[in-house]
Amino acid sequence: MPFHVKIGLAAGLAFVGVVGSQFAFQRAASTRADSGDLPPFREYPGTEYRLGEIKLPPDWQEKTEWTFARLMYPSVSGGRFGRGGGFGGRGGGGLWTQGNSMWTQDYPRADRHFAEALRRLTRIHGRSVEQPINLDDRAVYDWPWLYAVQPGHWDLTDSQAKTLREYLLRGGFFMADDFWGRNEWEVFMASMRKVLPGREPVELGNGDTIFHTVYDLSERYQVASEGSVQRGRTYKCEGCPDRWLGILDDNGRVMVAITFQSDVGDSWEWADAPYYPEVYSRLGIRIGVNYIVYAMTH
Repeated sequence: MPFHVKIGLAAGLAFVGVVGSQFAFQRAASTRADSGDLPPFREYPGTEYRLGEIKLPPDWQEKTEWTFARLMYPSVSGGRFGRGGGFGGRGGGGLWTQGNSMWTQDYPRADRHFAEALRRLTRIHGRSVEQPINLDDRAVYDWPWLYAVQPGHWDLTDSQAKTLREYLLRGGFFMADDFWGRNEWEVFMASMRKVLPGREPVELGNGDTIFHTVYDLSERYQVASEGSVQRGRTYKCEGCPDRWLGILDDNGRVMVAITFQSDVGDSWEWADAPYYPEVYSRLGIRIGVNYIVYAMTH
């Protein structure tokens, strides 16, 4: 699938050579559980795209220094898809381990669009395809940057929470995106309090380093979902302003970056859609680039 990044071409984002490969390898090495080979690429059916609907790029088997790692997770009981997390109708079998559940929102189109944008805008040698991560496999340590969509519907087990905690404390970085309103916040925090007990999210201010690693992002705004754009608004729920939060380690490093009440994933997924406003894809991709460079260098 051809990808024409509007923010990179039409809006004139300059190529940014800010990170050499040594930073990526240093961060990756700090989180690895062992020195064995990386787990093989895996692909699953999603809530929006059937298995194979988004074609694999020619270089999908290339060995690189960075990969878009997407967190797989079970959904909360009584939630949108129930504990199993099945979406139904596309071969997922109702099991979150087989795809077709909340963790597959925007997948894999957003992941591959953003990976290509990252390669265009930095010197990071990124893989062209994503890697779904099941915490039960304990392979998360192979990936220095981890992303989850819709964590307002997740329900991590105690074992999964322990693994994620160890990953973060070893130096890993986790981005939680696209969840809205008080109820989803409480669901998100119920698992995060198991992951990092005693550590509460704090507001990230305009002066925080994470907003200035590559782009100066002091002026941020709500990133609208594609569905919200179609409805002529930026929000998914009334009275839900954008918030930019983080959970810090003992040294002040952002371990968890939270884009609450914004849909950054949609800004990646729909960056090449003529009707999706450039103003959202511009900020969303810049946020992702900053977060990755921060993760690789802190």
